[in-house]
Formats: sequence, C-alpha cells, structure tokens
Amino acid sequence: MTIVGSIIVIATIILLIMKYDAKVVLLAAGLLMGIIGGQPMEIFKAFEKSMTSAGLISSICSCMGFALVMRYTSCDKHLVNFLASILKRVPFFLIPGVVIATYFINMALPSAAGTAAAAGAVFIPLMMSSGIHPAMAAAAVKAGTYGSMLNPGLVHNAFVAKISNVSTMDVIGFHYSANIASLITACVSLAIVAFIMKEYKGYVAKNLEIESNFKVNVLYAIMPIIPIVILLLGATAIIPAFKMSVPAAMVIGAILAILVTRTSPKDIANSFFDGMGEGYAKIMSIIIAAGVFVAGMTSMGLVEAFTVAMMDNPAVMKVAAAVGPFLLGFITGSGDAATMAFNEAISAHAADFGMTPVQMGSMAMLGGTLGRTISPIAGATIIVAGLAMVNPMEVTKRNGIPIILALIVGSVVLAMS
Repeated sequence: MTIVGSIIVIATIILLIMKYDAKVVLLAAGLLMGIIGGQPMEIFKAFEKSMTSAGLISSICSCMGFALVMRYTSCDKHLVNFLASILKRVPFFLIPGVVIATYFINMALPSAAGTAAAAGAVFIPLMMSSGIHPAMAAAAVKAGTYGSMLNPGLVHNAFVAKISNVSTMDVIGFHYSANIASLITACVSLAIVAFIMKEYKGYVAKNLEIESNFKVNVLYAIMPIIPIVILLLGATAIIPAFKMSVPAAMVIGAILAILVTRTSPKDIANSFFDGMGEGYAKIMSIIIAAGVFVAGMTSMGLVEAFTVAMMDNPAVMKVAAAVGPFLLGFITGSGDAATMAFNEAISAHAADFGMTPVQMGSMAMLGGTLGRTISPIAGATIIVAGLAMVNPMEVTKRNGIPIILALIVGSVVLAMS
C-alpha cells in the first residue's frame, strides 16, 4: 500500500511539474488514494471540512477583497510610484532598495504575480534607465515577492495558526525576524552578484522609460498598508484599541479608501465582494484540494509511515521542513500546494520531531515561498521576465544564490527560535 501510494504521489508531482491544473491533480490523486485505501467517504469529509474552514475563509477572502479595492482605486499604483520616486534619488541603493520596496509592496498586496506586475511595471524600467542590466532588474523585483509572509491574510499564516491553536499575529510574530534576516541576506547577496557580473551600471535602455509625469497622491499611496498597520499596532499592544480580526481591519481599510479616494461606495463594495469571490476560487480551492490529497495519503498510511520514519531522526526533519517545500516550490512554480500539504500532514505532529507546529509550519512556509521565488515557471517570474524582455531562466540564474542563502539564514534563525 505504501509503495502504491508513493507512486501516486510521485506521479502527482510529475503532473504538477508538467503544469497541469494543481486543483484537478490534487483532487484526483486524493480521490484515487482514498478509493485504493478503502476509505472513499473520508475524502468527501475532508473536502467538506476544508471548504467550510471559517478562520481561513474569513482571513483570505477579506484580504483578497481589500486587494481588489486597492486595484480598482489605483491606490496600489500610487504606492509603487511613491516608492519609485524615493529610490530614484539614491541610485547606489537601487538594487537592494527595489528588493526591499517590492517586499513591502507584497506585504500589502499579497499576490506575488500582482506585485510583480505592479512593481515591475515601474521598477524595471527605472532600473534599466539607470544602467542596470534588464535580467538583473527583473531579478531584483522577483527577489522581493515573498513579503506576503508578513501579511496576516496569507493562507499559510492562517493555517499554521489554526493547527497551532494561536492567533495569526502570533505566527507572524514568531517568524518575522527570520524573514527580515532572509530579506537582508537576499538584498546584500543580489547586490554582490550584480557587482561581480558588472550588471549594476552601463546598460543603455532604449524606449523604456517610466511615466515621468505621474503625480503621486500620498494619501492614496498609504491606503494599501492601512490594514497591516492597524493589525500590527493592535497585536503589539501599542494601541490596544486596534486589536481586531483580519476581516475587520480589511473592511476598515476599504471604508477609508472610500473617504480618501471619493469613490462610489457601491463600486467599492462590488470590488470588495468580487475580490472575496476571487479569493475563494483561486486560493481556497487549492486549500480544499490539498486537504483532499492529504486525506488520500492518510487513507493509504503514507502520512503515518512518513511520520514514523522521520521520528527516528528528528534532525533530518528540521532540514526537510524547509528544503522539501523549497524544492517542490521551485519545480512546480507554486509553493502553495506543497506547503499546504506539508503543513496539514506533518506540522501537526511537530512535537514528535522536537519542534512546535508554529516553528515547523514557518519553516515549510519559508521554504515553499522561496522555492517559488526562484522558479523559472512561476507566474511572477514570467511576468518580470516579460517586462524586462529576457528569458525567465536568466532571472532564476541571478536569484539562485541569493535566495538559497536567504533560505539557509532564515531556516537557521527559525531552528534556533
């Protein structure tokens, strides 16, 4: 049974590598394993349980609703252009500055592809016009697309919080220092790579200039970060009155957007609920499929076999918690399915490996996210490569060493926490 299940899991990975739809592949593999394992009804129970997970749905869908409001009002565009106007004045800080700026944009706008499109459209021409090689410009933007790990609406933060019986902000509070350490590592490393490759100056851009007459409205620019500021101030007790749920902060952010941008409340409401629907369709669907896949693995005894094998050597598990999701994220271009499956199947048993669910879940989260960050087939990579008019592999080549070093540093910090 274990051998047959392992073959199905390997086939699933291969299909994901071939870019078949992740939801269909995970659902089909989970159902097949459930049938072979003699527990088909457990698959449907897992499906029902995942699709009605209140905590995940409220956080993810409200965050996506707010993101769509920011897109509709163009507040995200003002934020990106505001950051670009600052970076343009310090050219020596341009490459690491763009990585950091993109990282913080991704904190406010949790979609990696959306961040790559919004930030890349401004930052890539800005860097190229400053003499930076196109592939290096694209790599700088792509290297910052894992800032969503500090966003309370990120599905993995909510999921780790659920299996750990703590709040989402507690999870972020645990891994934020590792994230910042990995970010600094990536920034410094990429700047060194640019210096060694002599791609930090000398490039002559042609017909690629940013919109010089764009007028940034500072109030518009700060709108995307309002909910995060509210949540952080409340969670850290700096302003106790701000302690609230993620959906509450997102709704407050949307209401403030109405007042600041003077957009029709009807349009804002429609955008918010459209975003909530998009969040369920694009993100919750993967969570549901991953839950079914794990239920299938459980029915065939794979989860138990893997857990027993790892218990004999806890040190291996500490490495595998980050490296496993990292490799799968790199191969498939998406860290979500791999991280979700790992956290649901393994992180709940973290105590058996001498770790806490928050610690192991955070390591898996970091690994999957960074793996996707350097994947040549990730949507965000393809977007920045297209904007810079280079091959996606050229972006991966430049980000390879910096992101691997970021993984090592971040994992060490988490392991020592």
